[in-house]
Amino acid sequence: MQSPPLKITFLGTGTSSGVPMIGCNCAVCLSTDKKDKRLRSSILVQSANTTFVVDTTPDFRYQMLRAGVKKLDAVLFTHPHKDHVAGLDDIRAYNYLQQKPMEVFANSLTEEAIKREFAYAFSDKKYPGVPDINLNTINGKPFYIGDIPVIPIEVWHHRMPVLGFRFGKFTYITDANRIEEEEKQKIRGSEVAVLNALRREKHISHYTLDEAITEVQGMGIPKSYFTHVSHQLGLYSEVNPTLPIGIELAWDGLELSFK
Repeated sequence: MQSPPLKITFLGTGTSSGVPMIGCNCAVCLSTDKKDKRLRSSILVQSANTTFVVDTTPDFRYQMLRAGVKKLDAVLFTHPHKDHVAGLDDIRAYNYLQQKPMEVFANSLTEEAIKREFAYAFSDKKYPGVPDINLNTINGKPFYIGDIPVIPIEVWHHRMPVLGFRFGKFTYITDANRIEEEEKQKIRGSEVAVLNALRREKHISHYTLDEAITEVQGMGIPKSYFTHVSHQLGLYSEVNPTLPIGIELAWDGLELSFK
């Protein structure tokens, strides 16, 4: 599957509570460094002809405004947790501007959650102005969104199957703590990979910083970025310089280009 030149923009790189976290007075939450300001995790994927987002976080509206996204062809979902789906209602603006349904790609587990949590968008008698959504089920096979090839990668978030995705030379995985060897084969060969690194302490469903480092190094990824970062990990200015060569913490607004 040949990929066109791509631009990837990190719309958010924080965990479910965001950084700063409400009511917290820790050094990270009080930091004035813009790289310590993290909206909920999402990326924007763009070719010359196609634009889509991975996940619609509770910050989706602001993320679209901040990135100046005037056209959106699709939404691609990793899994049904609230910090990844809660902003879906705001695709209404694109429905209005583009005069067509939003193409939404998700596995069956996430589809069920979307239908349940946004039931008003799927009722027989719809109130005017509700989101107009066309669901597309991801069954594990590669597919295209516009001219961009998408390779689904199934990972584990404790006991929940979560989808990561490879777009050409770039792989994006969030909310994971285990990847089976068969799925790692889909990641190997990426020039850049993104993986979640929540904090230093062990967590039931997220990679720790050390675990994330071990995973990307084990797959031989030349350049890696960590996302879904909590305030518990520490200040960007203190953590990033300690990481191995070829590994960095991602930050909101980071842009990567692939030819």
